[in-house]
Amino acid sequence: MISVREVETLADRAHAGQTDKIGVPYIEHVRAVAAGLSPFGDELVMAGLLHDLLEDTDWTAGRLRETGVPARVVEIVEAVTNQTGMTYDEKIRRITADPRATLVKIADNAHNSRPDRAARLPADKRERLAAKYRSARARLWPAADRNDVEAVIRVINPSLLAELDARY
Repeated sequence: MISVREVETLADRAHAGQTDKIGVPYIEHVRAVAAGLSPFGDELVMAGLLHDLLEDTDWTAGRLRETGVPARVVEIVEAVTNQTGMTYDEKIRRITADPRATLVKIADNAHNSRPDRAARLPADKRERLAAKYRSARARLWPAADRNDVEAVIRVINPSLLAELDARY
């Protein structure tokens, strides 16, 4: 079985040269997501590191399994991966059917929603994404334990704590 460190190395190599919407090396995003999932154990840390691998690289679920990534981690990654023809709402519905995938998506959403990241986007894109992420949180957060949501956002994006308090 592969270790968390080996998964991080795999993710680093797979995302080499990629940047996110604001021009930051993509590996920083997956590391931030993984850090927010650290209270929940190695399985979710691995899933956080790999959460965008299937849609943003040439890696496949089968290749991950062959490399020694635990089957449950691969299932979580598959659950949060965009599928052709699936709307974002359908994706969120699929994710919330799996409590572990829900936590990964909450972590991903929290990092994507950071004010320092959003501030670097053009205003129209910032507003569109902010609405999309708020809508997703409205469905993701109720699908998870409030304390778990808080644990994730406290690490990744404490600015969301006020929104969490307002919802619960």
